[in-house]
Amino acid sequence: MYDFKIDTNDKAAMYDELAGALEALVTGEPDAIANMANASALIWETLPDLNWAGFYRNVGGELVLGPFQGRAACIRIPFGKGVCGEAAATQQVQRVDDVHAFPGHIACDAASNSEIVVPIVKDGELVAVLDLDSPKTARFDEADEAGCVRLGEILSKAL
Repeated sequence: MYDFKIDTNDKAAMYDELAGALEALVTGEPDAIANMANASALIWETLPDLNWAGFYRNVGGELVLGPFQGRAACIRIPFGKGVCGEAAATQQVQRVDDVHAFPGHIACDAASNSEIVVPIVKDGELVAVLDLDSPKTARFDEADEAGCVRLGEILSKAL
C-alpha cells in the first residue's frame, strides 16, 4: 500500500518529496500506462489548485489521451494545436498563465484558466506530455516548472 504524505507548504521541498515518491512508484515497473496512472494520481493528490492532471501519449504523431485525474477530456490533439500540441511539436515546456489568451487553445474543461505542459522525451523521441490544468490564473511559476520538468525526467526513464 502506498500512502504518501507530502507537505505542500514549502514548494521546493514538496517537489523533492514528490519526485522521490514518483521514483518509488515507477521503479521496476515496465508498463508505461500503469506508471502514468500512478503518476497522475500522485500529482493530483499532492499539488494544490489543480482541476486536471494527466498525460497525452504520442501515438503515431498525434496526442492521444492517457491516464489522468479530473473531468473527462479531449481524446485526440494534433501536434501544434493548443498548449499540449505546441509542447509536443516543439518539445518545449509550455507554461501558460491565461489559457484563454493562448492562440488556438483547446478548451477541454471550461474551468481551466492556466496550464503547464511538460514534454516527456526518451532517446530523442516524444513519448508523452504531462499536462496540468488549474482553475486559477497564473497558478504555475518557475518553481512548478522546474519541479514538473524533474517529474518528466523521472518518467522518461519509466515510459
